[in-house]
Order: sequence, then structure tokens, then C-alpha cells
Amino acid sequence: MRIEMGRPHILWADDEIELLKPHMLFLNEKGYDVTGVNSGVEALDQVEARPFDVVFLDENMPGLNGIETLQRIKDKHPDVPVIMITKSEEEHIMEEAIGSKISDYLIKPVNPHQILLSVKKILDNNRLRGEQAQSTYMREFRELAMKLGGRMNAEEWSEVYRRLMHWHTTLGESGDRSMLEILDNQHAEANHQFVRFVEDHYEAWMTGLEQGPTLSHEVLPKWLPGALEGAKGRPVFLVVIDNLRWDQWRTIAPTLRPKWNVVEETTYFSMLPTATQYARNALFAGMTPADIARLMPNLWIGEHEQGSKNAHEEALQQGLFSRLGVTGKTSYHKITNLQSGKRLADRFHELKGQSIVTVVYNFVDMLSHARSEMEVIKELADDEAAYRSLTHSWFQHSPLKEMMDAIADMGGRMILTTDHGTMRVDHPVEVRGDRETTNNNLRYKVGKNLGYNPNEVMEIRNPERVGLPKPNVSSSYIFGKGKDFLVYPNNAAKYTKTFRDTFQHGGVSMEEMIVPWVILDPKGS
Repeated sequence: MRIEMGRPHILWADDEIELLKPHMLFLNEKGYDVTGVNSGVEALDQVEARPFDVVFLDENMPGLNGIETLQRIKDKHPDVPVIMITKSEEEHIMEEAIGSKISDYLIKPVNPHQILLSVKKILDNNRLRGEQAQSTYMREFRELAMKLGGRMNAEEWSEVYRRLMHWHTTLGESGDRSMLEILDNQHAEANHQFVRFVEDHYEAWMTGLEQGPTLSHEVLPKWLPGALEGAKGRPVFLVVIDNLRWDQWRTIAPTLRPKWNVVEETTYFSMLPTATQYARNALFAGMTPADIARLMPNLWIGEHEQGSKNAHEEALQQGLFSRLGVTGKTSYHKITNLQSGKRLADRFHELKGQSIVTVVYNFVDMLSHARSEMEVIKELADDEAAYRSLTHSWFQHSPLKEMMDAIADMGGRMILTTDHGTMRVDHPVEVRGDRETTNNNLRYKVGKNLGYNPNEVMEIRNPERVGLPKPNVSSSYIFGKGKDFLVYPNNAAKYTKTFRDTFQHGGVSMEEMIVPWVILDPKGS
């Protein structure tokens, strides 16, 4: 059947679809395009080939039955409304269907008006929810604008960021491009103001002259003891997902709801640079990078030294656990590729008797496999909504999800956090550096002879005052702001073409700095 633009699209799967032609013609006359298929397998093929507004599934199809087809559709397309049609009112069938998030169910024999009413109810509800979301955001737009025009502390900035991200996901579902454009503009203005806030206060936070947010090096010393006490002797699993932004956490959160209760959900601020070498080492050490380099020089790999910059995370963490008085057996596991993730998931039950198990999961590496991070993200996630969708799809089918299910089954407490987020960059800023400025990061540079426009970057001329190592007497750090990325003049055009609209980290933005800290307990624990 030919599908016309602008009309709602319905997919109907029934092994007796030929007998339902009169019903399909009735719906067509009422303004709906209906595609009929004879099996669950064909339904899955159709859902992959094109978008549908509603899917009808016969519960009792031979081969892949309605419940199984429903579950497979929801795995990949959780937001597609599905109406189950069944000959039976048996309780277990309805429980399975409702548990798999059907939107409605009908009992055979069905009449055309019954079907039309069910479709209208679902589509009108979706439309009304979209209109309600737009109306609510316009009211909150004014509140957010007033906050952005005033003075806010770090906690208030975290709340503003969480609200903006909430509206990105909510309005994204409504599909209203004009409303999303207004939101994008407000978000850009918020990031502009946030950068000024960080520039004004960051040094005072790091020197203790001003009470600020909890920063990377303070997170575990301040928050881990309370999390351990709340576990009441149960094993604690500290899961650090590299590059996990707040909106990505909220994207995967519904997938965890069947087995987990959220005990605490908050944010902390990643330190600068918001890069793994600095933020994650500081997180595990419970001290600033400058203190690590000074007190444990064998555990710090400088910018210009060869070797992995995060090769000593386990040793840094063991030192922190010793200072905190952590007792019992602990272990540390870093997952950098799909194979190592599967190996750990297969033997995860062996970790049951430990008091703290740390799992570092390089999420972007999981997405990219053997290809470059930039290339795969740019291809598969060319905007923020696609990045969230990619995160959700990856997580649902990852070994990490298997591990989290195993943690719940063994009754452990889980702490889910990250070292920093990422920013989608789109504006090049030229900087100059000498041969020692070998840092390839596009969001920060460190060197002794950096050339730049001070109005275009955040600069730190005295690194040790903000907890950063000083490779040379005259070394300084600069950071990209908002959506800027740093390029050298001699290859500016090439870098601009290659890296514009990619996700980067290391600089100053809400996305990179305001990151999740979540404590979860298994349901029934």
C-alpha cells in the first residue's frame, strides 16, 4: 500500500491479514495509511525500514508470536506505541504484554470503530503531551531567562543545566523544530554565562578561598564513606563510565528501572582540564594532579612524557582507600574494548565477596571498536539527540548492562559516575604553540609560549594555584569555551573540516563539567 506524507502510518501484523482488509480500508478512509504483514518477522523488517506511528500485533501469530515481536520492537524502538490484539483474556498473557509496555490491547473479534478509537486515543494523547510540553517550557523559559540574568551559585547552575537537558529530551520527542531552536539559543546563552561564572570563581574554589561545588579530587573522599555506610555491609560497585554526560545518564536510567531504585541522584563538577588524564586521575587519587605529581611522581605521566596518562589509576585508588580506612578486598577493572567487557561480564560472579569493585568503562571506545572515536561518533551521532539515542542503543546491548544486572542479582549497591562529559564543538579558535606544545586535545593546551587571543579562551597563568602540574617555569594552560575548539594556524582549514560537529572534552562547558553521581540499590534490597 502506498504511504502518503502527512498521514499517520499504521503497521498491522496478523497471520490472517487478508481477512482484515475491510478494517484496513476503513482506517485508510479515515485518514490513516496501513501496511499489513503476515508475521512477526515481517513486522520487524517493516519497523526497521520506515517509521510507524502505531503498530498492531496479533498475540497468537505462529513462529514469532506477538509478545516476542513486541519485545524485539521495544528493544530498538521503545517509543513506538503498540496495540496488542488477542483472542484470549488470560491473565499471564496480559501481564506479559503490559510489562512490555503496550499502549493498549483489544480482544478479538474487533470492529473497525473499536480500532479507530484506540488509534485516536494514542495519537491524540501524544499530540496533547507535545502541546503540553511546549506550553510548560515557554513558562519555564521565562524563569530560566531570569535566572541567567542574575547571580547563581554552583548548585543553581547544576539545576539550570539539568532542566535544560530535560527540555532537550522532552521537546525532542514532540518534534517541534521551532521550539527546539528557541531552546538551543537559550542553552547557548546559558553556556556563555556559565563560562564567565567558572572564569570568575574557579581559582577561588581550587584554593579554598570560596566554597564551591564538589570537584573531581573531592568526590570520593567526601561521598564514598557515606555510600559505603549506606550499603550496610553489602558489596559496593563503583562504575565509572568515561564521557558520560548528564543527559546520557537520564537516557539509560529507564533501562535500569526494572531492577534498580535510585537512592541518590546528584552532580559534581569535573575539574579543568575536563580530560581523562587530569579529571579521572584526580577522581581516583582524591587529590589534585599537582599533588599527585609532587607527592607520587612515579604515578604521574606528564604531558610531554611517553606512555599512557592513566596507567596508574588502580595504584592511586588504593592509596586513597588506605587513607580512607577502607577494609575488605577490593579490585579494579578497566574495560577498553568489547572483548574485555565480555570477559569480565562472563566471570562477574567471581567478584561477589569483595567490598568494593571498581569498573572503568571506556564507553566511547565501546562505540568505536577499532575505529577512531571522532569518526564513528560523527557518522552515527550528528546531533545531540542522535548522541543520546546511540548511547541508549549501545547500553541496552552492552556487556556493561549484563554486569549491572548481575550486580542487582547479587544484591550489591552500585555507584554510577564519570570523570567528565563531552561537548559538540562547531567554532574553531586559532592558537599558536612551540614544538613542546604537543598536546593533541582540541579543548585545552598547555605550554610555555602559547599565542592566543585572551578574549577567546579561558587562561590559567599560575597552574599550581588550581592544582595543575607546571611542566616549565612559564607554562600556562588555556581552555576552549562553549562550543569552541582550538586549532593551529598552519592546519586550521583541515582541522576545522575534520573536527567541526564532533564531540570533544577538555574545555569549559556545562556538558563537560556538570556530571552525574548516582547511587542505586537493587529493588527489594
